[in-house]
Amino acid sequence: MAVNRNLLAVILGGGAGSRLSPLTEQRSKPAVPLGGKYRLVDIPISNCINSDVIKIFVLTQYNSASLNRHIARTYRFSQFSDGFVEILAAEQTPESPQWFQGTADAVRQVLPHIRDWGIDTLLILSGDHLYSMDYRLFLKRHNETNADVTVSVIPCAPEAAEEFGLLKTDADGRIIEFKEKPKGEALEEMRVDTTSFGLSADEAQARPFLASMGIYVFKYKLLEQLLEKDPTAFDFGRNIIPAAIECCNVQAFLFDGYWEDIGTISAFYDANIDLTSPMPKFNLFNADAPIFTRSRYLPPSKVQNCEIRNSIISEGCIINSATVTRSIVGLRSRIEMGAQIESSILMGSDYYQSIEEMRSEIKEGIPRIGVGENTLIRRAIIDKNTRIGANVRLVNENGIENFDGDGGNFVIRDRIIIVPKNAVIPDGTVI
Repeated sequence: MAVNRNLLAVILGGGAGSRLSPLTEQRSKPAVPLGGKYRLVDIPISNCINSDVIKIFVLTQYNSASLNRHIARTYRFSQFSDGFVEILAAEQTPESPQWFQGTADAVRQVLPHIRDWGIDTLLILSGDHLYSMDYRLFLKRHNETNADVTVSVIPCAPEAAEEFGLLKTDADGRIIEFKEKPKGEALEEMRVDTTSFGLSADEAQARPFLASMGIYVFKYKLLEQLLEKDPTAFDFGRNIIPAAIECCNVQAFLFDGYWEDIGTISAFYDANIDLTSPMPKFNLFNADAPIFTRSRYLPPSKVQNCEIRNSIISEGCIINSATVTRSIVGLRSRIEMGAQIESSILMGSDYYQSIEEMRSEIKEGIPRIGVGENTLIRRAIIDKNTRIGANVRLVNENGIENFDGDGGNFVIRDRIIIVPKNAVIPDGTVI
């Protein structure tokens, strides 16, 4: 399929990402590392490139510096192409003196930049979802039904349904009702027979709701009209989609692959750890739909006398006589003799320390970047550039649900220990 030059994609960077804190204290949600070497934003951008969508704006307003660097260093199209991936940070103008007030308001405020491209179709995506989708099929459904708006939907189980916008369709797939995060009786009213979407009877019983994935295709002129009609319509799910259903042809596109909204620490942890499974739900090894990221030209990882099971080891690591089980070891990680890493995510480091720096810090009693000797780390997320000393135990043996450690060197969320970026855990620490 040829590149649609009248199509542009907008990837929403989200808000402050407080549910992913402390991973979002120094970066925006789309910039959070994923799978050892990627960032969350690489997923929707890669989906776009693999689907021949090459005009892409990424909208953000919180902690955008690292995201800006990543985008600038990674996504450079040929000078003979009109493709681009560009950050649009929230800006105050005489017409829009406020920060983004929601998903729809974010798009409303950047309309002058979108309008310059003379497009007729706008694809709206989220920057913190893990999935692989060929958007060409999504766009095909949109065009074949002559839809004004098309919403990508996924069958959903009852225990997760109330966290999403739910919808009902008629026999032709046109959306006739939409409710944003309904609870109680309102939730039960949104049950549908998902066998009509190709699910088996057992699957339909397990997933009797249709949830919006927060992924939309709009006829651009119609979207402009909807946004201008009600300046207080700040969100797509809460305001724009229900308004469009009242007046327009709003269609559903069924996606029945793996999709995960990585909006919480537990969701982030589970999605990453699942990548270490023999048959993970999300396939990083799909040659037909590769995940693109920054090329760092790092040396191959050096693994000496180690025991490694069901794990992902990224480039540029040095692992000496350690045991790594069901874990992700990120770029430039250094793990010393006798260390044990179990069911954990190590995000690695942004740089290598010189021999002189390491010798100087040893004399001063400062742990070098990485994991020290005889340290045990279990069910933890270790952010970048952290210094974990020798004989440390990060295990949460008491099963504490949530806790903020003194000095900000660690927190516990959903029983998962998190060591923030640049933190120092001294020798012998037990958490």
